[in-house]
Amino acid sequence: MHELVDTHAHLDDSSFDADRGAMFERSAQAGVRRWIVPAIDRGNWEAIEHLSASREGVYPAYGLHPLFLAHHRDEHLEELPKWLEARKPVAVGEIGLDFYVDGLDPERQRELFIKQLHIAKEHDLPVIVHARRAFEEVIHTLRRIGGLRGVVHSFSGSEEQARQLFDMGIHIGIGGPVTYDRANRIHRVVTDMPLEWLLLETDAPDQPCAHHRGERNEPAYMVDVLETIAKLRDADPAKIASATTANAKSLFTLL
Repeated sequence: MHELVDTHAHLDDSSFDADRGAMFERSAQAGVRRWIVPAIDRGNWEAIEHLSASREGVYPAYGLHPLFLAHHRDEHLEELPKWLEARKPVAVGEIGLDFYVDGLDPERQRELFIKQLHIAKEHDLPVIVHARRAFEEVIHTLRRIGGLRGVVHSFSGSEEQARQLFDMGIHIGIGGPVTYDRANRIHRVVTDMPLEWLLLETDAPDQPCAHHRGERNEPAYMVDVLETIAKLRDADPAKIASATTANAKSLFTLL
């Protein structure tokens, strides 16, 4: 059995309330025994803290997600550094830019993203970045601030955009979308990218694999992601598992 790390899973989500324990057992049976759980807004920081304290292998990240812009207040941003110092999470996240969804003020998104990047840099923590229709600006912002490490999760950009991220020391997170036959752009990225920059994820409960289309996603399904990537690269799944797990342990300083 492979040893795997789900580097992006919202396991505090209410969709898991009825069977969270069973979900963790299915995950462990599939070889996925470590999980990075990123926050979305100030309202779920305590839930993630409790989950990480109650389950071995759950690692928290705290931040303010761009999709939940309406929930964020200046005082939440001011509280974040103190929260990081007291709780010692593995990353700042989920943060980023989303220019796909209407009604999300771009300037407010930029303000929160840039300030959180600086907070991560000051606390020497990696960042977990959400980017949708915003890859060029995310890349430019990361390069301008400099000295950052982290991952752009659920990557859907081009091969050139991926290369620019690698060159800055930023990893690429790949999940369920890679398992779909028509995901040609993602296929090209994962086929040729340096393995040292690849991370596996689910984004559970969202973005299920092709075999579980329309279902709630969960970490056990990440094996499909692993096997798809191994097939695309004509590689042994054990090699992909070993490399991506080592990448996750190194980036997030996992025990």
